Amino acid sequence: MPSPFPGMDPYLESPDWFPDLQGSLIICMKEKLQRDLTKSYYAQSSQRSWLEYTQHGVEPDGSARKPRKQSRGGVAVAVAEVRPPGPLIVSIETIEHGPFKESFLEIRRRRGKEIQIVASIEVLSPSNKRVGHPSREKFLKKQEEILNSQTHLIEIDLLRGGTYTLAVPKDLVVAQAGKFDYLVSIHRFARPKDFLVHPIALADRLPEIAIPLLPGDPDVPLDLEPVFQRAYEAGPFEHEIEYGKDPIVPRLKPEQAKWAAALLKSRH
Repeated sequence: MPSPFPGMDPYLESPDWFPDLQGSLIICMKEKLQRDLTKSYYAQSSQRSWLEYTQHGVEPDGSARKPRKQSRGGVAVAVAEVRPPGPLIVSIETIEHGPFKESFLEIRRRRGKEIQIVASIEVLSPSNKRVGHPSREKFLKKQEEILNSQTHLIEIDLLRGGTYTLAVPKDLVVAQAGKFDYLVSIHRFARPKDFLVHPIALADRLPEIAIPLLPGDPDVPLDLEPVFQRAYEAGPFEHEIEYGKDPIVPRLKPEQAKWAAALLKSRH
């Protein structure tokens, strides 16, 4: 069965579900584009990886500081510890976690042995929108590199939460389109000052977008709504999510919550 929502399913924005959805979206988009691209182009999924680090204090030798005890009325009472003379040593152990990976999609063209990356398609993850996260730093670095290259950039943000991350300035989108919940942005390298944007409200169907190729070749249409529904049906969401009972993360606005409750009631 498809998702009960007409477009993006807000239940899937939860950190418990979105990584699975993101990976499925990349696979489903690749399948769809592969069928529609001409023979000189092909879709290829790739991954970037990163490590995360945590630091923990290492307990010093037990002989470094010993509490003194005094007896009061026959009862031993701990008092201030005796601090050894001289500087103290604070030991820190750094623990490495990972590598962690996330996928993105590329449209490539091959001519003989020459392979050219024509377009990069990103489905933003929660870590991409978290300030200070290594994944965000890698995402922003790649974003800058692509914007200054001969590669088209397509960014798909299906997350209401987190820090705004797309290349197109948010205030300019809001000035023209008003507030939005989700956003798709397309930047063509031949038009460096322009972004083609698709602002999306929670109640909206996901749009059909145009994936640009090299000059002289027509764009390839990519309808995100059937891609999303295919990714939904390929995942565990229908069986694992209790609609109307499980929390929506982040929370909906009051008017959105009322709309969602009415929608779920009408469909279940």
